[in-house]
Amino acid sequence: MPESNFVDYIKVCCRSGKGGAGAVHFYRDKKVTKGGPDGGDGGRGGHIILRGNRQLWTLLHLKYRKHIIAGDGANGSRQLMTGAKGEDIVIDVPLGTIIKDAETGKYEAEIRTEGQELIIVPGGRGGLGNNHFKSPTKQTPRYAQPGEPGQNKWKILELKLLADVGLIGFPNAGKSTLLSVVSAAKPQIADYPFTTLTPNLGIVAYRDNYSFVIADIPGIIEGAHQGKGLGLRFLRHIERNSVLLFVVSCDTVDIMKEYKILLNELKKYNPELMNKRRLLGISKCDLLDEELLNELKKEMKKHSRSLKAIPVTFFSSVTGQGVPALIEQLWKTLSAENNG
Repeated sequence: MPESNFVDYIKVCCRSGKGGAGAVHFYRDKKVTKGGPDGGDGGRGGHIILRGNRQLWTLLHLKYRKHIIAGDGANGSRQLMTGAKGEDIVIDVPLGTIIKDAETGKYEAEIRTEGQELIIVPGGRGGLGNNHFKSPTKQTPRYAQPGEPGQNKWKILELKLLADVGLIGFPNAGKSTLLSVVSAAKPQIADYPFTTLTPNLGIVAYRDNYSFVIADIPGIIEGAHQGKGLGLRFLRHIERNSVLLFVVSCDTVDIMKEYKILLNELKKYNPELMNKRRLLGISKCDLLDEELLNELKKEMKKHSRSLKAIPVTFFSSVTGQGVPALIEQLWKTLSAENNG
């Protein structure tokens, strides 16, 4: 997906339709000169509706659509004829789209499943015709209800990517290279920080035609929870991942320190992220010879208490060393997560 085409935050003005007015009418024909009231009801105004579509991965199609306007309901008519409903506007959005009130920032709802429809701004109700107001003491009511006005509201649509595994790590840790090796995704890769400026998704094939989705989240730095670096813009995507794979390069001066910084940033952003299953992947192991790699493995074993039984895998995306074992461990962790 081209970087410029990834849109995960949209602010739109939604205006629902106003309801039609009820009719004031009395039955007449050549044999009846003074018939009773037969004014029909007005039609309701059109709704603004969001619908889940698993074929979409971005809010790009709404980027330049700042105003969404539904149709007005038609007025009621004679012979108890109800006015036509206003045209509903149905907007397809990716699964994982969150709706917030733009003025208060309050969370309202989320689109989670394929085909799920959610009315985010309801249309106004149609007014009642004068037929509803007849009574034994008032047989010729000469009034009816006006239709309710539509609503005009600004909404924020925010996308949180749905993925089984989220790659967490500092810039240039090797996350994008790993994603390109284990899936068909083609993220931008270069030897400098912040190469990845948008999340990338890839499908990892597993045995027996099983697969899982992995997301490369743009690099996090210390202070990201306060907006530093790419900051809060992409931290929210991590909330929808079932399993978190922390990727730390083997040439890092202090691997455990870097891992704890990453963990602390997630904790400060959202403490609930600490409840997710985690793995630690040591990348770029092709930079080490066998002796240095064995030393590193011994050193990591010393931190087993700090890691709290979190699986640690050593791999190289360039040579493929340890990648099959990493995929196996990810599947095992995902299975444990799904089985509760």
